[in-house]
Order: sequence, then C-alpha cells, then structure tokens
Amino acid sequence: MLSPGDDSNDGTQQRWRGERHGFPEKGPGSIASIGRRTFAIFVDFLLSAGVAAVFTQPDLPKNWSLLAWFVITVVAVAFFGFTPGHALLGLRVARIDGKTFVHLPRALLRTVLIFPLIPALVWDADGRCLHDKAAGTVVIKVR
Repeated sequence: MLSPGDDSNDGTQQRWRGERHGFPEKGPGSIASIGRRTFAIFVDFLLSAGVAAVFTQPDLPKNWSLLAWFVITVVAVAFFGFTPGHALLGLRVARIDGKTFVHLPRALLRTVLIFPLIPALVWDADGRCLHDKAAGTVVIKVR
C-alpha cells in the first residue's frame, strides 16, 4: 500500500489523499477519512438492526438485519449516493469518473464486496478501499 507522500504510479509524489484523481485536500469534495466512514457504517448497522427488529418482534432480528442493511445500502447508494449513516456524517459515494449517479450495478458490486470485510479493510494512498476501487467509486465529504 502507498501512503501519502509515496510515489504514485506516474512517478510523482502525492501530497494528499485523492490528489492524483483531482480531489481537493480539505473540505467538501475531499476524500473522507476512514474514521468517519467507519462511524457511518456502524450507524447503518444500527438502523438496519432496528428495521429488522420491527419485523421480527418479539424475537431478535438475527441475520435479517444483514438483509435490511444490504437492501438499504444498495438502494440508497444507487439512487441517492449516500446511506443514512453517510448523510448523518456529511459523506457521499461518488463515481471516480465524475458522473453524477452511482447506479444499481456499481452500488450492488460495492455492497456485495463489503460482506467479506477484507475489501473494506484494505485501502490505498487515496483512502479508497478495495470495494470502492472495484466499483469505480470513492467516498467524499459533502460538508
């Protein structure tokens, strides 16, 4: 893995995460930190457990919360560009090519790849996890 300041593929030094893709260093449009993204997914997990619990009362939701999380994440990212956790923390999933909408195939691929956890725990110098790289997306700050 590269870290900021290491040589990138074209031999130039990267000064901040996302610089080689044209993202600003700070503020809206900059790459979101791993901490903020982690907090956002925990918010989504809690929301999903609550949604699943509504349908499984009086029993615990068990794996139904995973299904709720999957559906909420795919639909929200595909059509709005953010999950409820992203919205709460001022984040958005954007396409690396600059197009406006993530769309269903990319959102589905990105979400499926989060399940084994490894893609979400490995990232590059730009702060893009493997599931984002595979889907051609990046998580950015909106505020």
